[in-house]
This record gives sequence, C-alpha cells and structure tokens, in this order.
Amino acid sequence: MKMDWKNYVGKNLNVTMLENYGVVYGKEKGEHPTFYEIVFKTGTLKEAFDEGLLLDSKRDEKPYQIFIPYTSIKCVEFF
Repeated sequence: MKMDWKNYVGKNLNVTMLENYGVVYGKEKGEHPTFYEIVFKTGTLKEAFDEGLLLDSKRDEKPYQIFIPYTSIKCVEFF
C-alpha cells in the first residue's frame, strides 16, 4: 500500500527516525565531540517527493527545512 502524503501537506508531523546520529562539538577548541542519537524530527509537511518528505521547522527561532528520506522513517504522528 502506498500512502498519499499530499493529503497531509500543511499538517504538523512528528517523525520518529529509524537510526540517525549527530555530533555536537564543544565550545573550547580541541574539546571532544559528543555523539547523540537523533530520535525524531518535528515540523510542518511542506512537500512530499518520491524519495521522502520535506518539512518546515524552527530551531532557535530560525526557520529551516529538512528533507527526510522514507528509508529513515520509522513512524509518523500527525497533530
């Protein structure tokens, strides 16, 4: 079954990721990086493509867009 994501454009989504890791470097030069698991992404569905979803979101009050490939998605909640 294939889902028609176009029905959800403009809706808020909470996407649980399968497995994805990020890295944060310390403020001091030479400080060891900290790796963390990225558990979910949240945003408004802007567009759906054959390869994945494009979300509009904000971080520190700055807008950004994120593309999430379908192969990285474990679960999606609509709210």
